[in-house]
Formats: sequence, structure tokens, C-alpha cells
Amino acid sequence: MRVYIAAALLAFTALGVSASESASGSFTASKSCEAYSSFAKRSNPGNVSITAGASYTVREINKADYDWVRIDVPGAEPKLRWVQRECGKPELEPREDRADRGNRAARGGEVCSLPNQQDSYVLAITWQPGFCEHVNYKGKKPECDAMNGGKLEAKNLSLHGLWPNKKECGTNYGSCNGPAFSVSKETIDKVAPWMPNFYFERTFGAYEWNKHGKCQSLPPDEYFIKAVSAVRVVNDSEVGKIVLGSTGKSFRVNDFFDRVKARYGDQVANSITLVCTQRKYLQEIRVALPLDFSTDRDLPQMVGNAKAAGGRTANCADEIYVEAAGK
Repeated sequence: MRVYIAAALLAFTALGVSASESASGSFTASKSCEAYSSFAKRSNPGNVSITAGASYTVREINKADYDWVRIDVPGAEPKLRWVQRECGKPELEPREDRADRGNRAARGGEVCSLPNQQDSYVLAITWQPGFCEHVNYKGKKPECDAMNGGKLEAKNLSLHGLWPNKKECGTNYGSCNGPAFSVSKETIDKVAPWMPNFYFERTFGAYEWNKHGKCQSLPPDEYFIKAVSAVRVVNDSEVGKIVLGSTGKSFRVNDFFDRVKARYGDQVANSITLVCTQRKYLQEIRVALPLDFSTDRDLPQMVGNAKAAGGRTANCADEIYVEAAGK
């Protein structure tokens, strides 16, 4: 009995010493490593790996003198994954700063849900077949049922969301207080070809508004019109030509960025992140945009002086397959 008690106390002590703690900052992968949902069990749903050169947002470390880092891996399910510290370069906010920020938040100071505090945007663009084919949407996405059944074509890129960004919060800036979601019939008709959920219902639009749209000042109609206008700029650019021209086949990541850079230069190329599912299927394109971006000209003018994206890819191998609708 004493042996069991001693063992239990030892295990409890070990757990206490190695208890994880929240963290913030970035983790730039120096090599490809497995990304575990549980590093203790070495469980890795979806066989997810991080990509060398890509930057990820840090959420947690396993202990003060950590050897594991928990990061957001876009496209992974679940997206929070543990990777070994030696797999990249972590740049964490000092513990004192994190504690002070938490204290300020507890006092009602700086938080990530105060409206109109954004300093930039991220335009998240979906390649709808890649999303519908691989995400378990459990019958709650009528546009995916229509697309997988061959009733809805993928003729262009689609809007996922226009996300106000705040330096201290990144894309976690959201869920602000603001006006309720409501859009006109005219807006619905304009948005639907670029956000196909609008053909059937407005559930996803309401979700994006409540999570992101309320954090900026435009009313819902203007917000969604501006968002789809931004998608159209990308769709009509070299980026859209590459993706649409690769439907049903693959392109190499280096070739993609070489073409974009040759057409528009480093500023535009560095603003783009390709997001994959299962490391090989294109699911999303994210474009970093400045606070005052305009959609009335071409891609370089829209990107303007936006800060570089965190990395060229997230959860992508060197070659990316662009699926056709219904395949």
C-alpha cells in the first residue's frame, strides 16, 4: 500500500512540476516535425507536420524551462498541436509581460475584444472543394452538399472571412460587441457567388460577422461587399490564375511564389500564406492587408504596405493539389 501511495505522490509531484503554462509569441519551424495533439501519447490525428520556414502562433509551453511548444496549426483538426522546441525557433513574449497583460485584462484594460482597435487585416480565402472534401461538416454546410453532389461549381475563389487584426492578439482579435447581423437582399445576391453559403442560408455569414465583423466599423452590408471585392481582386490576379488553372492537378509551392513574385514583387509574395489539409490539398489562401486597404485597383495596390505574413505555407508539402468540385 505504501508503495502505491509513494508512486502516486511521485506522479502527482512530477505533474505539478511539469504543468503547462500559457504563452504567446511565434514559432518559426526550422524543419518538418510531427505536430501532436498529445505529446505524452504521441497522438497525431491526420498525421500533421509543421513546415520548415513557416511561422506559427504559440499558445502554450509545457513548463518553465520548456521543451515542447503548443501552437496553432491552420487546417489541422484539432488545430492546437505540440511540437518539440528543437524543431524551430520560438520567440516568446517575456513571462512578466504576459502576466502584466493578464492583470490589465482582468482589470478591464487591454483585451482582444474591444471594437475598432485593429491595425491590419487578414483576408481568408477558401478553395471550396478542398474545404468541402476534407472537413467533417456533419451535414451543416448545404453549399458543400451541393458542391460534392455536382450541383454547385467551383468557378472562382470563395470568401472565408475578412479578419481585423490587432498586433497584441493576431487573428484571435474578435468577438467584439457590435450591431446584430443583418444584410439586404441586394447584398446577399452580390455575396453568394463569392461566399456560396449565402445561396442557401446566412449561418456562416452570421458566424463571421459575430466573430470578426463586429470588431470593425463598417455595417454588415458594407463589410461583406468590401470582403468579396477583396476576394475578386485576388481571384483576378496571378494568384487566382494559378489556382484556377491548376484545378484537378498540382502545383509546386516554389513555382507558385516564383510566379507571384515575378508578376508583383516581394511585397505581394510575402503577404500570402497557402493553407493545406492533410499536407497536400489546398484549402485556403490568406493575404495580409494593411488597415486602410482599397479594393478598387489590382493586387499590389490592395496589399500596399502590409506586413509580411507569418510564412509561405501552413501544413503544406512542397506540392499542392487543387481539387475539382465533386471529386
